[in-house]
Amino acid sequence: MLTNRPRGTSDILPGAVEMWQYVEGVVRSEFDVYNYDEIRTPMFEHTELFQRGVGETTDIVSKEMYSFTDRGDRSITLRPEGTAGVVRAFVENKLYGSVNQPVKLYYIGPMFRYERPQAGRGRQFYQCGVEVIGSDHPSIDAEVMALGVNLLKRLGIHGFRLELGSVGCGTCRATHRTAFIAKIAPVKEQLCADCQSRFDRNPMRILDCKNETCRTLTKDAPTVLDHLCDECATHFDEVKSYLEQLDTPYAVNPRLVRGIDYYTRTAFEIVEPGIGSNSTVVAGGRYNGLVANLGGPETSGIGFGIGIERLLLSIKHSEAARPLPKKLDVFVAAFGVEADKSAARLLQQLRQAGFRADKDYTGRGFKAQLKAADRLGARSTIVIGEDEVARGTVQVRDMLTGGQSEMGHDEAIGFLARNRAESGD
Repeated sequence: MLTNRPRGTSDILPGAVEMWQYVEGVVRSEFDVYNYDEIRTPMFEHTELFQRGVGETTDIVSKEMYSFTDRGDRSITLRPEGTAGVVRAFVENKLYGSVNQPVKLYYIGPMFRYERPQAGRGRQFYQCGVEVIGSDHPSIDAEVMALGVNLLKRLGIHGFRLELGSVGCGTCRATHRTAFIAKIAPVKEQLCADCQSRFDRNPMRILDCKNETCRTLTKDAPTVLDHLCDECATHFDEVKSYLEQLDTPYAVNPRLVRGIDYYTRTAFEIVEPGIGSNSTVVAGGRYNGLVANLGGPETSGIGFGIGIERLLLSIKHSEAARPLPKKLDVFVAAFGVEADKSAARLLQQLRQAGFRADKDYTGRGFKAQLKAADRLGARSTIVIGEDEVARGTVQVRDMLTGGQSEMGHDEAIGFLARNRAESGD
């Protein structure tokens, strides 16, 4: 039916959208404290960007992308994640030439993946994230993770944990691949279908499988941490040291590998078990080869993504403070044709003075309009009838006390402004 939204999408209605606005406001504020600037990239890109950037063997590229051919016979894909588009913009706009390095960016917007809808993740989902491009220093790894932790704390979320791992470099992974395949080859046929497919294409991803049979069969398999080269091992130790300096607790997870090919060295997740089986709220890591892979100079990078729907689930589970519902400052109740015209003029003046104000547009009676003002949570109601029009005045009613005073239009606006200032609203 045309009246039904597509599966995996949501309508965010008034009454719910205010919470989204609150979360996005806190996100922007926290990113600003850490000196990140916002970037807005297209919601669709050339498909090749994600094939080269995210990796053709990943589940995202092989199974989940929304791709189509446009009228110019080009393959276009709705973005399934944020990093590839940001790095493409970094390269295309030559941000590597900026005098301020590293470049620290954040984004907020919708992403699209064709997968089974679940709690906290639809086929259109919203994500915010940060990217730091231009530094390989372990202190920025720690800062990025601390930012994610502090953001959750600021939103009142608790019960989460930071899990830290390393996927090493190309040298580490080649050594690990050989040892890993040798270990699990005897049980390959007992693995799930996805892991059997990964065995040849991307065996490291088997460590990330959530299937209990696969986890049992691979529990003694070597991890990347067992095969880190000296340089990657030193970097990993330094990252842990900086996290300790930042008073950011963490737990090392040897099986943490992430599902995107561009990751190198640091990989991390912040999980909140209380929101269900898919408990990852923040996920990210380092991607030292991605800029060069997309046509730029050799440049290091690190970042994370946060599902906003998952944030909302975590806030609900933690019973964190929520923003109060929006209320009306002033409702203008008018009775009679001339009174309604006077009300329209006064309403315009109130809004220009910064009041959240409204009036009746359906011709309701006096009592019905006062009830409407009450439902909207109006702090004050201005009443205009034909008598008030004749005298050039209005009645200003305090909806809490029921007190009412008659005064001129300009006087009423000044009176309401003083009350607002005194109340601190």
